[in-house]
Amino acid sequence: MDAETAEFVKSGFLATVPFARHLGLEFVDVEHGRVIMRLPENPDHHNHVGGPHTGAMFTLAESASGAIVIGDFVDQLDRAVPFPARVEVDFLEIALGVVTAEATLGRAREEVVAELDAGKRPEFPIEVEMRTEDGTLTGRMTVTWTLRPGRK
Repeated sequence: MDAETAEFVKSGFLATVPFARHLGLEFVDVEHGRVIMRLPENPDHHNHVGGPHTGAMFTLAESASGAIVIGDFVDQLDRAVPFPARVEVDFLEIALGVVTAEATLGRAREEVVAELDAGKRPEFPIEVEMRTEDGTLTGRMTVTWTLRPGRK
């Protein structure tokens, strides 16, 4: 992905998702099929054990997946509306401090676009791993997205 497209994804996402801005989510890396976002340490977002609230971590992971949708399917958004269809999440360890979410597209973009071209409503998984700064895997999420043909 070129720098201009990556900047479009970053600025466009944060401009249209106020809750991500509220949490202070930051982009670490953006490329085709892969996004890394960061949830900074903020005591206002802590849960009862002193780490990021589950809702904040969910938002981090779902946001990273959504940024992939913008980056990889922006050229399709004039004819289809993206929606998360299903989410599966496993919280594995208590997260303390800064958390990052690395999201990867789980299906070839070309396959998804071909289904859309055929008039179908394609679904595609985006796998997300959440880690603390020391690399500890604290959670996994699979967000299954769909592109609904037609606009609104």
